[in-house]
Amino acid sequence: METGGVDSSMLSLNMMEEDEHPHQFSSISKLHNNSQTTTSVHDLLECPVCTNSMYPPIHQCHNGHTLCSTCKTRVHNRCPTCRQELGDIRCLALEKIAESLEFPCRYISLGCSEIFPYYTKLKHETICTFRPYTCPYAGSDCSFLGNIPYLVAHLRDDHGVDMHSGSTFNHRYVKSNPMEVENATWMLTVFHCFGKYFCLHFEAFQLEMAPVYMAFLRFLGDDREAKNYSYSLEVGGNGRKLTFEGSPRSIRESHKKVKDSHDGLIIYRNMALFFSGGDTKKLKLRVTGKIWKEQQNSQGVAS
Repeated sequence: METGGVDSSMLSLNMMEEDEHPHQFSSISKLHNNSQTTTSVHDLLECPVCTNSMYPPIHQCHNGHTLCSTCKTRVHNRCPTCRQELGDIRCLALEKIAESLEFPCRYISLGCSEIFPYYTKLKHETICTFRPYTCPYAGSDCSFLGNIPYLVAHLRDDHGVDMHSGSTFNHRYVKSNPMEVENATWMLTVFHCFGKYFCLHFEAFQLEMAPVYMAFLRFLGDDREAKNYSYSLEVGGNGRKLTFEGSPRSIRESHKKVKDSHDGLIIYRNMALFFSGGDTKKLKLRVTGKIWKEQQNSQGVAS
């Protein structure tokens, strides 16, 4: 299935790697005017230990050497430049200078054209819609980061997730020993429809001491856009069925948060066995579903 193509505009894992310190950023673009002065200020605001830009409180030693608050504990309160004791001296002048600076968002290469004051830039970057996505594949400690097309290729090539085109699906889950329900998770399929991507998850876990199975859909994109879509899930057998209808959750939310919210189709083991024909030796569940796009009213709100 086509995944939208992976071209040279997609970012590699190395390019998209998150900073070690969440309160810092490692790259500042020069201002258009007086670039030489801006470069000098940039150098002053760079921590000599981690080389990231510094935010208040900016510390300094008695000789005027500065460093960020995180690295102050790293160097055991000793100046990394002159080895003098740091104490609790703040470099208020440098903090004040930083207030007058403006810089573009760090995700400018991904499409964000916003420019922010030095001290508000970081807050924007934590919610920027252009920031990279983490891998939504559950059950592994995957550190991948990237945009959506690159993410889809990663799920297909590195995790072996099935790809499917279309807004309807029919999955069959078979387990040889249904009397044992361990904490387990599977990403069954990535769906491509309406020009977007969705991923179907299936869980097995204990809910208040009762063994259950849970299926839910996630949207490969931001939460605001996820609300434009809805989906339904159905499982049944022996003349009975369970249905669920809701909106897919964005992959911006952690897999654990979605699972713990129980926002999906939950099937207790006894009911699952009933759907399987009462066979206690083999569980056979067929999960069907549909994805659709909500109609927008004149205010652009899904209805």
